[in-house]
Amino acid sequence: MKRMSWIILSLVCTGAWALEISKRSAVKTNLTGERKMELLYIKETTHSVDVMAERLKVAANNHQFGVLNVTALRAKMQSHDLDFPAACKILDVCKPHRAKAVLDGKMEISTALPCRISVYEEGGKTKVATLLPSKVLGLFGAEGIDAVAESVEKDLIAIIDEATAQE
Repeated sequence: MKRMSWIILSLVCTGAWALEISKRSAVKTNLTGERKMELLYIKETTHSVDVMAERLKVAANNHQFGVLNVTALRAKMQSHDLDFPAACKILDVCKPHRAKAVLDGKMEISTALPCRISVYEEGGKTKVATLLPSKVLGLFGAEGIDAVAESVEKDLIAIIDEATAQE
């Protein structure tokens, strides 16, 4: 009987742990049973990757974000003799005052910076995507960064929306 109690307690604790993990997970299941990532903000556009990268640079500047680097992923892969047919450009963007506010709280967050906006081809369409700072920075458990993360997130979404607005 004692062994059975331990087994039941173990199952209950494991179930409670699994339930808590699933609540915190950024992956949800929609009504059709498809798993959907909620860590990302993604928009489709009719423009090419190159055109969108230029529009994103302008929109980032309009929101006082600097573009630190643009990585042409296809070219980078091909320079290593890797076949990589899809066009993809990754823009590293930053608003230094906000980055400092986050890093003052927890320096290990530097592993998630700068913010990235990716514009890429997938399934014959051009997509623009970014990780949502409110979700990503929340994984670090740093106190007092929620407002900064939400503010940066709003700006990143505004940058993408502005760049994709003129279809």
